[in-house]
Amino acid sequence: MADEKMITLSVVDLAGNEVEKVNLHSDVFAIEPNKQVMFDAVQVYQANLRQATAKTKKRGEVSGGGIKPWRQKGTGRARAGSSRSPLWRHGGIVFGPTGVQNFKLSQNKKAHNLAMRSALSLKVQNNELVVVKDFALESYKTKEMVKVMENLHLKSKSLLVETDDNLNLAMSARNIPGVIYTLYNNVSVYDLLNADNVVLTLDAVKELEKEMLKYAKE
Repeated sequence: MADEKMITLSVVDLAGNEVEKVNLHSDVFAIEPNKQVMFDAVQVYQANLRQATAKTKKRGEVSGGGIKPWRQKGTGRARAGSSRSPLWRHGGIVFGPTGVQNFKLSQNKKAHNLAMRSALSLKVQNNELVVVKDFALESYKTKEMVKVMENLHLKSKSLLVETDDNLNLAMSARNIPGVIYTLYNNVSVYDLLNADNVVLTLDAVKELEKEMLKYAKE
């Protein structure tokens, strides 16, 4: 890894007041974002969400058509063996989806790690990453979470990241459109890029940094 270079970010409380500073590794939060690996990561994420359950019926699966529509010769019309031929209305589909399509994609760990670090660095560059001391909410009330978002100047599409399950946070945020609550080990590149603001607790940002540094050895 290159020299130990650090960047400094403010840590705020839920009232929006700065309470301390945190030093974060520049190899995680201050690299030049790689657009290609971020694109690849989002493509993999979205492709793997597809259920691939779409299916059409072939001519052997369509009901009806068991009898020959007319005799083979002498009618002046083309030969026809079934009214469920793909050439006919209500006939079977020739090259439709079968229900067993596989849209799964993959990305190697090193590339995905670079994509994550690129997305985090992009958020820092755009001043869209906020570090809070903790999410110690007294109760789970939506209006209390709305007040916190106002204090932190957050936009509607915000990603809230914790280290451990936080029931009060999850319950308080679930009724606010665009707000997503997740744990640091479940954050995706898509989640980071799709959010207008990313809010991490101090513990979460340190754990995320530790995970990202495992592959940042250049």
